[in-house]
Amino acid sequence: MRLDDFDYELPGELIAQQPVEPRDTARLLIDRGSAAPLHRHVRDLPEFLADGDLLVVNDTRVIPARLRLQRSSGGAAEVLLLEPLDGERRTWEALVRPARKLKAGEELLRDGTPLVRVLRRGALGDTLMIELLGEGDALTLLHAHGEMPLPPYISAPLAAPERYQTVYAHDPASAAAPTAGLHFTPELLASIESAGIPIRRVELVVGLDTFKPVSAADPRHHVIHSERYRVDPSVLADCAAARRVVAVGTTTVRALESAAAFGTGAGRTRLFIHRPYQWQVVDVLMTNFHLPRTTLLMMIDAFVGPRWRSLYDEARREQYRFLSFGDAMLLDRGAA
Repeated sequence: MRLDDFDYELPGELIAQQPVEPRDTARLLIDRGSAAPLHRHVRDLPEFLADGDLLVVNDTRVIPARLRLQRSSGGAAEVLLLEPLDGERRTWEALVRPARKLKAGEELLRDGTPLVRVLRRGALGDTLMIELLGEGDALTLLHAHGEMPLPPYISAPLAAPERYQTVYAHDPASAAAPTAGLHFTPELLASIESAGIPIRRVELVVGLDTFKPVSAADPRHHVIHSERYRVDPSVLADCAAARRVVAVGTTTVRALESAAAFGTGAGRTRLFIHRPYQWQVVDVLMTNFHLPRTTLLMMIDAFVGPRWRSLYDEARREQYRFLSFGDAMLLDRGAA
């Protein structure tokens, strides 16, 4: 396997800078295997679900995890919080710039007031351990001083921070949104349930691997970062009884497949899904279009095989919008 196997040309004008409104008016490319794909909208999703299907979503909530700070020397610094290391969320694993220049004990300032203290380097060398300073609980500090952690390819400001949350987001924990879920509205969810399709929730806390590029020539050698997941045993039982399990987003896939692979409904996962992979739970995947040369694209390749290329080619020809605020596709692993 080569990293080049997961490369494709992504024109900058196809990278969505703003979400569409309403959410469910985003386009939806319907995978039909060897037949030509259909071009629809997310609001049409109930048409492609059937009796016995089960829809599963990741209900993690994004925190305002990006802090724009200053060093005491006057230079700029940026902290992206990834995961709390204590129950009070005062110490965190974080991506920090400029990481190489920062020393243990250095404090980073917000408007002249210390807000972050560097503690030490992370075990894998990619991250730093930091401590939040200041009065009040951690989430209050973050809502006062932090920003939504939009990916670096989105340069336009986000007018409404809630637009980078799913409408069913629950526990604040993640450093990025499960973006396929951004397309759902309360009305669409109600329509799916009224059609007799149950909706179940899992949690996967989105962390470092969303941001960490793959650099190994053979991407199977990529070291994937662990992420926390939670899948209630009743959800796995419902999946086992379903005709098809329809996962909304790659993070939902990772949570479900981790619970099945490890035999436990909660814990940490380093599950790295690439071909060949023996699927245990997920049959259909709704997902956005991903960056080239990433572990997410490797998961798509494991799910539908090389036809992902023809689907991406079709999406580019038809001017679909790519990445976090872009359009989506519905992939069927069993399509002939």
